[in-house]
Amino acid sequence: MPAQELAGHGGPVRALAVLPGEGASGGLASSGFDQAVILWDPAQAGARRVMRWHGGAVNALAALPDGGLASAGEDGRIALWPPGGAEQPRQVLEGHAAPVAALAVGPGGELASAGWDGTVRRWRPDGTAAVLEGHRGPVNGLAFLPAGLASAGYDGSLRLWAADGSGRVIGEFGVPQNALAALPQGEAFGGLAAAGADGMVRLLGPDGTVRVLPVGPRPVVALAVAPPRAGHGGLLAAASLGGSVSLLALPEGRLVTRLEGPGLPVWAVAFAADGQSLWTGGQDRVVRRWSLAGQPLGPLQPAVPAAAAGGEDAWAFRACVACHALRAEAGPMAGPHLQGLFGRRMGSVPGYPYSERLARGDITWTRETVAELFTRGPDVVTPGTRMPVQRLENPAEMAALLHFLEEATR
Repeated sequence: MPAQELAGHGGPVRALAVLPGEGASGGLASSGFDQAVILWDPAQAGARRVMRWHGGAVNALAALPDGGLASAGEDGRIALWPPGGAEQPRQVLEGHAAPVAALAVGPGGELASAGWDGTVRRWRPDGTAAVLEGHRGPVNGLAFLPAGLASAGYDGSLRLWAADGSGRVIGEFGVPQNALAALPQGEAFGGLAAAGADGMVRLLGPDGTVRVLPVGPRPVVALAVAPPRAGHGGLLAAASLGGSVSLLALPEGRLVTRLEGPGLPVWAVAFAADGQSLWTGGQDRVVRRWSLAGQPLGPLQPAVPAAAAGGEDAWAFRACVACHALRAEAGPMAGPHLQGLFGRRMGSVPGYPYSERLARGDITWTRETVAELFTRGPDVVTPGTRMPVQRLENPAEMAALLHFLEEATR
């Protein structure tokens, strides 16, 4: 059975966050290099909302205690979104002078961020922040511990920051560290997992002991921890640029299984709310869901209606179906329905909340204008749009998409 796949991003998927209150497996948010944040309904394999506000790749996501979401990225800004998303963030936090690489939320709801400006910031409710300095270069990982806030940097060090802003080095590994995860607290266990550019995961115990777990020859770039369950002390997922995700049993670090995807870098991992499955996202622009036994879960992806005309070319619509329905009666999705697309003026579907640029309605959709949209990219043809950035460079895929749309949207 193929993995459940959510295809909707126009570029590599960079971050994932599981949202509470959405059933046993939880709701899901993803973000990527296409500047978009997508809120998914996993049960329906569809997108609820696409939020395109950041001015660059969105590198980090964090679920907030009230059901909202924090996002941050290349533009150095942190956006706080209400539950269910919105057209604009409810609050914007600014201060980083370079891309933000990591976000973390503490037990009391405190938000922390880490950036390539070498700083860690602990944000107060009024939007100001305590700036923590000490790393020599970009800071890539954050995790809250009972003893304070831990950070991991390109300088190879792990630091622990107390509530008063003081910090100390708790690990020096000599190679860049790309991500951090807090380990479950238990008998003689706890501490941190750090992802190294040398393909190693290092488990740092509360007593300072370090265990080194070889994951593979390529850098480890993302970590996630599943809580302890009957029979084991938890699971650690470690994703690599080699395209695999290793599931390691805790506390011993034994390899349970390795998830093998399409062989492209995996940038993000997140366990579902019930701890029974794992979400991954990476270079191929797709979000996948796996069982903890290493078996992919179905169905394949949001299905293109089999009865639609031009069925043999439906494969070219596989990314669009996450946000667009083919028929008006299908109900609201992240994007407007496409019924009657060709000959329709841009921004003219009644009731759909278009971005300011699309609402101008100065383009009529034809084969030529749709081709231009996906050749030059939505960010160039319709600057300011919230549509995820996607470009089609394969002439056969472009021809198939145009034929499918021409037949299926009549």
